[in-house]
Amino acid sequence: MAKNLTLVIDPDPRLRQHSNMVPLAVITDPKTQEFIDSMYKTMKSNNGVGLAAVQVGRLDKIIIVDTQDGPLALINAVIKKRSLFKEEGEEGCLSIPGVFGLVKRSKSVTVAAHDRTGQPTTFTAKGFFARVIQHEIDHTNGILFTDKTKKIISGETNYR
Repeated sequence: MAKNLTLVIDPDPRLRQHSNMVPLAVITDPKTQEFIDSMYKTMKSNNGVGLAAVQVGRLDKIIIVDTQDGPLALINAVIKKRSLFKEEGEEGCLSIPGVFGLVKRSKSVTVAAHDRTGQPTTFTAKGFFARVIQHEIDHTNGILFTDKTKKIISGETNYR
C-alpha cells in the first residue's frame, strides 16, 4: 500500500551522492512497485511534478514524473541526446523548500530507461516535460538545480 515518504532536505549529504543502478530483476518486485507508488503519492501530496528516489532517502536510480497521462516511472534513466537549443526557466525542488532559481536546460532530450514493468524505453521529451526529466536525472547524479542556477529567487514563484 502506497504511503507518504519523508523528504530529504538540503543540505543532507545523500542529495550529493550518485544513485545506484537498479538490477533489472528487482524492478517488478512488489516492494519496488510499492516504493514507486509511494514516491508518486509523496510527490503529489507535496505539490511536486517530479521526484527522484534519493529525495526520499533511497540511493536508487528511480525517478517519477507527473504527466498528463498519469505518473511515469523511469528506472536507470540516462540522457542519450540533448538539443543544441536551450532555454532558461524557473525551477524549484521539494528538497530545497522555498527556493527557486532560473536554470538553462536543453529544450529537448532523448532518454533511455526501463519502465516500471522492466521494459526498455527510449523517447524524446520536449519543453517542460524535458526540464523535469533533466532535473530529476540530475538528482540521481548528485546534482541540485542550485548548482546550475545563475539567479536564486526566494519565496513565491510562477513555477507551476
